[in-house]
Amino acid sequence: METQIEDFGIKGYCDAAFSAVRDAFTKNFTEGLEDGAGYCVIKDGEIVVDLIGGTRDKHKTLPWETDTLVPVFSTTKAVTAVIIAWLVEQGRLEYDQKVVEIWPEFGAHGKDTLTIAQVMSHQAGLSGITEPMQPQDWFDWDGIVAKLAAQKPIWPPGTGSGYHPLVFGYLAGEIACRADATQRTLGTILREEFCEPHQVDFYIGTPPSAFSRCADLFKPREMSDLGEINAATKAAFLEPWSSPGRRGTETWREFELAGANGHGTAKALARLMGLALDGRLDGETYLSPVTLNQLSQERMCGPDLVLPFEICYAAGLMFSKPNFFYGPNPNALGHSGWGGSCVFIDRDTALVGAYVMNRQSNVLLGDPRPLSLINAVYESL
Repeated sequence: METQIEDFGIKGYCDAAFSAVRDAFTKNFTEGLEDGAGYCVIKDGEIVVDLIGGTRDKHKTLPWETDTLVPVFSTTKAVTAVIIAWLVEQGRLEYDQKVVEIWPEFGAHGKDTLTIAQVMSHQAGLSGITEPMQPQDWFDWDGIVAKLAAQKPIWPPGTGSGYHPLVFGYLAGEIACRADATQRTLGTILREEFCEPHQVDFYIGTPPSAFSRCADLFKPREMSDLGEINAATKAAFLEPWSSPGRRGTETWREFELAGANGHGTAKALARLMGLALDGRLDGETYLSPVTLNQLSQERMCGPDLVLPFEICYAAGLMFSKPNFFYGPNPNALGHSGWGGSCVFIDRDTALVGAYVMNRQSNVLLGDPRPLSLINAVYESL
């Protein structure tokens, strides 16, 4: 059924069986929680929800369109996890392989034992850069990966997980580039192998030709609750150089931050994350059941050393348990991004979904807007 609610510009498709999702999406607007947003759900390979609404510019005058792009921050990590899984499928990597086999310099200070799976589940002990630098240094890829290779871990590698907000993308991106047959960047692999062949509107490294479609962001006014601050949390979030800056928004959009600056639509994200559901995109098989099982295998579970949560990690994705941020199935997988974006994948019910928006909240995980949407999906089954 087509949906059109003029007050908030809400439009798109919603299967009648999922009307509760349409209602929850609308409620986020009527309660003043959104400026612009999109939500897409795919069930058994068919789109059952694809809704957009609101505005995309700082003046709140331009409507959110079907091709409006928005940065999804750490939700990008879910896409990166799929690319690493594809390299495993191609025989270029193994999850239990030691990183030093393809990146010898990485082994300094006891990091020589770390496996690909441990890096993908935030066990490297490198939640941030500890050596003082400038925020613009993040745009020097080779410089950052050299720092990470040489850096002493903040905690003993492999002994626990601590969220790596920015560093994850450099570690996974460098692994992907070294493993790829022609040493392509992770963003290039994504574009050439997945997005261009299937017309998927998602980028890690957004081209200038797409900048005019990018939504403006409304940042939260209050800081996030990081819980008790320790050395790992400080390196991840609180140093003057903990996030990239001083190069401008356009440079940030175009640079490839494989864990932090993917741009796309909710529909594009949902289509890509279908690869983590059944390994297929538009009927083409990219990942076998064996690789999917390795991707979704639990790698570490317990108190996170950076974020104030208990988190169960797969290889680049988070389990819904124990917090149930991605639906009531404890074995569902997902990932969230700063401000509220998220994806969820439930292999038991053949569900995959994605939520994007431009009004950012300060909730680290479990933003109530996507939670209400995900819960409405399950209520509709």
